[in-house]
Parts: sequence; structure tokens; C-alpha cells
Amino acid sequence: MSDKKIHRRTLLGGAATAAVILVQSSFGKMLQKAIPESAFTPGDPTKVTGPLPGPLGTRSPFEHPVKTTSLTSSRTPLQSLYGVITPADLHFERHHAGVPAIDPYKHELLVHGMVEKPMIFSLADLKKLPAVSRICFLECSGNFRTGKETMTPQDICGLTSQSEWTGVMLSTLFREVRVKPKATWFLAEGSDAAVMSRSIPVKKGFEDAMIVYAQNGEALRPEQGYPMRLLIPGWEGNTSVKWIRRMELSDQPFMTREETSKYTEPIGDGKIRQFSFDMDARSIITYPAYPVQLERGWVEIRGIAWSGRGKVDQVEISTDAGKNWHKARLQDPVLDKAHTYFRYLWQWNGQETEIMSRVTDETGYLQPTFKQLSDARGGSKGGYHFNPVTAWRVKRDGQVLLSPDNI
Repeated sequence: MSDKKIHRRTLLGGAATAAVILVQSSFGKMLQKAIPESAFTPGDPTKVTGPLPGPLGTRSPFEHPVKTTSLTSSRTPLQSLYGVITPADLHFERHHAGVPAIDPYKHELLVHGMVEKPMIFSLADLKKLPAVSRICFLECSGNFRTGKETMTPQDICGLTSQSEWTGVMLSTLFREVRVKPKATWFLAEGSDAAVMSRSIPVKKGFEDAMIVYAQNGEALRPEQGYPMRLLIPGWEGNTSVKWIRRMELSDQPFMTREETSKYTEPIGDGKIRQFSFDMDARSIITYPAYPVQLERGWVEIRGIAWSGRGKVDQVEISTDAGKNWHKARLQDPVLDKAHTYFRYLWQWNGQETEIMSRVTDETGYLQPTFKQLSDARGGSKGGYHFNPVTAWRVKRDGQVLLSPDNI
């Protein structure tokens, strides 16, 4: 045996100068990316002075959660998160014409139509008004995807995220412009190239809608509507119009493209449902889920549940393919129209089974099964508002896959 020390580089194969990880390009393609050895912690961190304080914090090079992307959206890695607040850079995105570049010093919000006093608000004007912060989720109404058993929670329903939003109550602006009593709808119009526009009932505007300019303690990111966006808690995400520039008050809906040819869904018998604003109660187990490999013994099943109609009342877990259900423990605080984290301790005996969760919200609504939803819509899942119970099959070898019943 030699006393000569073996250099780390020799152990790595002589010429190795970097680690290689897989990352996803903006179009969803997996690419190799080299990380210099210097990015990793030395063998004994107590012997080497670390980097000095910097202007921005960074993630450890050993942690690299990423969104999965397409040409129009990107999905939050739900299975990689802890708790209910989504880091701003991992918040899902849904765009209709890309992300506009907007100068906050020139951007303005016009409020007009059936009002006594039409007004224009700059970002500075909004920040002079009483500010409010609230935690709530956003979810795209098309937040459902299936097709194969090798799908993660991110793949299935990663078009939902949660933040602390800060801005001005829309009711404050409505009082400033003095909305006329006969005004029942308002048009929210964005500054993107698609000029995204939706009709919103004035009642909801007065109830809890906001014009927000900050997210998780910092200014909105461009992908989330910088410098200002509309926030409609509990309603389908596209009603929370980003990069908002205009609101017009009226006594009827405006019948925009996004509420006629889009964002409607079949409900059977040749009927189409329109203005289905509320996001129905939903839950999903984020661990264990594909591609986890389980070992026999105690497992903490965990995930998130939410409802656009109020608070989560209870989450139930089945570990025997839906034959029996047991209450999960909810993590406080349980907030209105917000993601709620749940946990359930389970002892897996090594036998093949299916695990699933279902949520009941404070209105008594119980999350339906895939079959119940499909049957209610004439055998079709439709394009929007599909919120089925999601089941994971645990195989004897510990592999966790999406249940065939959800494909």
C-alpha cells in the first residue's frame, strides 16, 4: 500500500474538471450543463473561507428545481417544494403572446366607462394608496394533463402556485372613480401582444379583487405581470389579467375571445358552460409520486389541497385504492382560497396498492373522481376545470407510477 495521496482529479478520471447535470431548455429539451468544480464545497469547509456576502442570494449547486416549459406555459415543480409558498422564480407561467417589456415609469392604468370620474393611475399613484397583502393561489383553468404513467405532480397539475401578493384593493379604485350603480361588469385588458381581456363581475371586484405590484416581498417579476396585474382570488387564472392597462365598466359582459371561443367547457347534452370562474376544490399527493422509489416501512404521505370557494375543510387519504379513507393532518394556517399542506403517516408493507387524496372544502364540495367528471361531461374531460382525484400506483418493487385509471 502506498502512502502517496491520490489527487481528487485522479479519482474522477484524470481529466474531469466539472460535474454535469441535466437541465431543461426554454422549449422543454433536456440539455447537459457543466458545473465547475469550484462551485462545489471543498472536502472540509471548516478549512476554507467561503464566498463573501453578495448582492443576491443563490441556491446551493446541489439544488436545482426547474419549471418544465412549453411555448405557452411553464409548470411549477410541486414535488420539489416544501410548504405552500412558491418561490417567485418557480411560479408557473401562462402567456398568450410572450412576456412584454414594460417601462414602469410610463405604464398607466385607465379606469373608465360607467363611472362618475374616469381616472388614470400610474404605478406611483397606486403605491400612495393603502396597501394590502394576502396569500392565495393562482391556477390555470387548463391545469390538467395526462397520457402516461411516468408523470410527476408537476406534469399533471403544475399550473398552480401560491404567493403573498401586495397591492391595492380594487374596491379602493372603484370608490375613487365612483362606479355607477348600474355597472355590473368590467373589462380587464392587458398590455401583452395578445391584449388579453376578460369580463369580470363588478361584485367580485368589490369583494376581494386587487391590483397588485409586489409578490413575495419584491416587485412583480415580468412573467407575473410587472409592473401591475389584476388578482382575482379563487378564480381561473386568466381572469387575473397581467400587465393590466385598462378597465372599462359596463352593464353587460364584453364577450371577448377568451370567454367565448376559449375558456368554456362542454358539460354534456351539447351544452357549453361559460363564465365558470371558480376553481373547484382539488388535492394532489406530491410525495410519494413518480419517480420516487419507495422502501418498505413508514412513509409520510404529503401534498397540497386548495379550493377557489374558500378554505380547505379536510383532506382524506386512501392507501388501499379508495376502499377506506383516513383524515390527513392539515398544516396551519389554513387560509381562504389558498394551498394547504397535508400529511399522513403510512406503513407500507411491500404489497402493491394505490394511494390517493381527496379534499372537501368549507362549502361541502367533495373532490370528484376522474370517472365522475368525465360522465358529467358526456364522456369527455373537456379543456378546462378538470380536477379529479389523482391516484398513484405503488408497485411491489417500490416504484411509484400514475394509476392507469387517471390516464
